[in-house]
Amino acid sequence: MKLYYIPAACSLAPHIIANELGLDIRLVKVDHKTHRTEDGRDFLALSPFGYVPLLELEDGTLLREGPAILQYLADLQPLAGLAPAAGSIDRYRLQEWLSFLTSEIHKGFIPLLYARLAGPYGLETAKPKLEKRYAWIDAQLAGRDYLMGHYAVADAYLYALTQWGQADWLAPTYQANIRFDGLENLKAWYLRMRARPAVRRALDTEGLQ
Repeated sequence: MKLYYIPAACSLAPHIIANELGLDIRLVKVDHKTHRTEDGRDFLALSPFGYVPLLELEDGTLLREGPAILQYLADLQPLAGLAPAAGSIDRYRLQEWLSFLTSEIHKGFIPLLYARLAGPYGLETAKPKLEKRYAWIDAQLAGRDYLMGHYAVADAYLYALTQWGQADWLAPTYQANIRFDGLENLKAWYLRMRARPAVRRALDTEGLQ
């Protein structure tokens, strides 16, 4: 399998999960400006919108959406418990989390990551909304180490998104800084995630340490 990624993008999530599971995956770096892969291919021929992550299976099948890729990888090793069994209420809880992260957190960052395009109005509305969503996540983490009570693929996805708000190297081009003031549960979760060997290895590989 091949995992196409851009350093620091949301493709960090399946990168982390691949490390957690010890999967034999070839990482293929994509240049976000030229849309060329490191081996010289036109990435737009594989992903028409130029988005990562993209997972290429051995038979050539392509999976292009992060939540689907995360669940696919987890299902390769169900005993690892990174995704509950299909059909169980916990599986639907996982999908609930993945949908929330996609629509409320991932999309919520976009005006902040592209602040110059969004303009001041976008910043004034987007950042408070995103901070409100993070406050809600903080409340859900009360008494829990991870989003579902146990480590799952949703944690890797949230980490990949949340590190955008902690990366000082994004400023001043971006306005994505999200701080943990008063969000002690979220802060403890973030540090717990960052301490995981699979996360540290992914950060090191992508040059994000």
